[in-house]
Amino acid sequence: MSPMPALLATVALLSLSAAPAVAAAPVQSQGAPQNAVQSGGQSATRAPASAEVRAAYDRMDALARSVFWSGEHDLNPADPVAAIKLAQALRELGRYDQAAQTAEALLALQPANLDALLELGRAHIGRGQAFYGIAPLEKARDLAPRDWRPYSLLGVAYEQVRRFDDARAAWNQALVLSPDNPDVLTNAATAALTHGDAPGAEALLRRAAAQPTASSKVRQTLAMTLGLQGKMGEAEQILRRELPPELADQNLAWLAARNTPAAPQPAVASAPSPSDTACTWSSLKGG
Repeated sequence: MSPMPALLATVALLSLSAAPAVAAAPVQSQGAPQNAVQSGGQSATRAPASAEVRAAYDRMDALARSVFWSGEHDLNPADPVAAIKLAQALRELGRYDQAAQTAEALLALQPANLDALLELGRAHIGRGQAFYGIAPLEKARDLAPRDWRPYSLLGVAYEQVRRFDDARAAWNQALVLSPDNPDVLTNAATAALTHGDAPGAEALLRRAAAQPTASSKVRQTLAMTLGLQGKMGEAEQILRRELPPELADQNLAWLAARNTPAAPQPAVASAPSPSDTACTWSSLKGG
């Protein structure tokens, strides 16, 4: 089967690409996280970076963020912001084990840290071991029963371990707490795709894409779902709006190949197989 195109491998929530983008050059700014060097060549202890510098690094790619937040975390392993941001960057680089270890280290110090529990759940889901993410996510749910994010991620985790009824219940509760949340709808749509229900996924994604807070990745996921059903005209319109020409061409070529039947099969677009859609779980959008 043709390799997965760049888009389908990165659609929906918090993309976890295993191939990091090229890191941006470090920010050269007053208060930047660099050790001051004394005349003897030994580094002096520095203070944590300023809020402005941290915000600047947050706008960079995952590799640059991982380097920066690793330095901040080394300064103070109990700094929850540094630990969570480092875990997130590592996860986005595909370094799921390290991301989980970082979140676990913070939880050893702060067992009720909600964001660390969520990040640990994301890391386990990303590495394909969602079973181990369920306990921290259920703890997060119990700590914050009015927060939709634990329910959204639990839906993904339950789906991965084939607790399908529990997954639907979790997503339904997430939508009760955050009606028409595009991230929750996209996660549910990904599950529908995994089960070969492209029409069902399309309905959820159209609902998600109609929301003012819907991200470009939600619309890209809708385009791919349309294309998998042979609705290439609408899929191309969306992809041309959301992607650079070369990436749009790549995904359109992949969709065209999927919709070209092998003789003597009829010209009907096939539903995606689990292997086609499994990597979309890396999205973990919003949850």
